[in-house]
Amino acid sequence: MPHPLETYLHDLYTLHSSGAGVPETSYYPALANFLNAIGRSLKPRVRCLINLADQGAGLPDGGLYTPDQFPKSSAPLPREGQLPSRGAIEAKGP
Repeated sequence: MPHPLETYLHDLYTLHSSGAGVPETSYYPALANFLNAIGRSLKPRVRCLINLADQGAGLPDGGLYTPDQFPKSSAPLPREGQLPSRGAIEAKGP
């Protein structure tokens, strides 16, 4: 299995070389996959969510959440009103 960084860089290269993406948002899935792969190895685990709602400080590109912020470990979204406990993400194009 390739290292998460290798997979991330390959995904960036593939998208960039296709010419089909836009400078920032097209790369969000690759970024989320990379951060989630790294987050699975942390204690507590950290999950990346992209395109969060404005909760008073503008629209972050993403956020990093821990399992205790979700109603169930398999829930796709955190409890309502939860701020990302491990930080917000402001992404720029590569």
